[in-house]
Amino acid sequence: MEWTQEMRYRPYREWDDDYIKKVETCVKQSTWRLNYHVQPETGLLNDPNGFSFFNGKWHLFYQSFPFGPVHGLKSWHHVASKDLIHWESEEGTIEPSSSYDSHGAYSGSGIPVGEELFLAYTGNVRDEAWERQSYQLGAWMAADGNIEKESNPLIDQPPAGITAHFRDPQIIRYKEGYLMIIGGQTTVEKGEVLVFSSKELTEWEYQGPMKIDEDLGFMVECPNLLFLEGKTLLLLCPQGLDKKSLNYQNIYPNTYILAEDYLESTNELKNPQTQRVLDEGFDLYATQAFTDPDGRCLSVGWIGLPEMHYPTFEEGWAHSLSLVKELTIREGKLYQYPVIETTYLRQSEEVLDLAAMVKNVTETTNTYELQVAIPADCQGSIRIFSDSTGEQALVLSYDTAKGTLQLDRSKTQYPLDPEFGETRESRIPVNESLKLALFVDRSTCEIFVNGGKTVLTANYYPTETQTNLVLQSTKQSNAKYYVLEK
Repeated sequence: MEWTQEMRYRPYREWDDDYIKKVETCVKQSTWRLNYHVQPETGLLNDPNGFSFFNGKWHLFYQSFPFGPVHGLKSWHHVASKDLIHWESEEGTIEPSSSYDSHGAYSGSGIPVGEELFLAYTGNVRDEAWERQSYQLGAWMAADGNIEKESNPLIDQPPAGITAHFRDPQIIRYKEGYLMIIGGQTTVEKGEVLVFSSKELTEWEYQGPMKIDEDLGFMVECPNLLFLEGKTLLLLCPQGLDKKSLNYQNIYPNTYILAEDYLESTNELKNPQTQRVLDEGFDLYATQAFTDPDGRCLSVGWIGLPEMHYPTFEEGWAHSLSLVKELTIREGKLYQYPVIETTYLRQSEEVLDLAAMVKNVTETTNTYELQVAIPADCQGSIRIFSDSTGEQALVLSYDTAKGTLQLDRSKTQYPLDPEFGETRESRIPVNESLKLALFVDRSTCEIFVNGGKTVLTANYYPTETQTNLVLQSTKQSNAKYYVLEK
């Protein structure tokens, strides 16, 4: 289908039932649907939004265009969970229904306030000349899922010097009031993280751009300011970042800056570390995080990237959300690892004894968790989604003697935008043992290195015969293989 602008922005009520049933049928026939990741029922999923704990459940929204795997008239789809693993669609969505969000309900956040969940999001509006206007909007969700939008914007225009690329509000409690963190772009096309403050969520005072001595590209999306374990963490997505300032290969990176504190008086991070890539794989973007009632800092990201083409587009759907991860600080470094509740997915356990120089082949359903302990001074590979020959596979290679790790997805019948590179390399400690945790789900894989010190996320689209897991190493090692819930 050739998606015209008119089709992308057609009002939801104008899509007929026959077309929707056709899309649903197409999606049901997909060979790459996931088993334990959040995915769209139909159409496109992208940024996670409104991640929060409210009324005894975790709530998560995501940007949605349900009529096809393209970016169009966005709404918020709502899912909820009692265990952070099993998510179900719920009442309470945000659709583009007012003059302030007529061309899309864009990304934002959620925060419990009293007996309701307050949602902040960006309203996208286009005029007759297709010029963009952006509004920061609010809505209230009651315990029954009913959502009422605020009649007027929280912020009705960008600050002076900021273009209409002004979006993705994150609201957090701070001292006696609230902060709103928003991504923006200056009129000279420089990315900024913009800060507003409020006492009661109604009147917002602009504090200016956060002072960050880093290249932030031409636009910042999805900024999140977090406080954990005595440190301050800023998550962000700087578009157009100079690769001389940060080594990355994805079209746009998801990054973070870890600092000692946030200084409200000067609107800056205290003693920040250098900006780093949050995920060293191929397909993670728009990560959102919050602190839950138990004090855990939880994050979830979009497994997908803007302006990329994925094979599921031909099947009527696109993208998924990552596993929920807990963020921690160890020895001054950020770690990310799936929440402990992820173990609820385990259905069976098998211990794999991996003899040196022997090819270990396990037949799978491509829905599993693999925990591998690799000794020092060892070389080897793990072939995920492998065919019977091992030629077609997502290949994770390691060399603990040299301290290198490589993820290669070039061996496939469905290449993904090779111009952005088909391999990713990470550094690991030289001459030390290595621990790997892999979570494989039909057409995606999340890899956690040494307890989450490094993370690599990758989509990969196997043929029907690519169902093997193949492990080889130069030294004896051991692994645990868990079949996960479908």
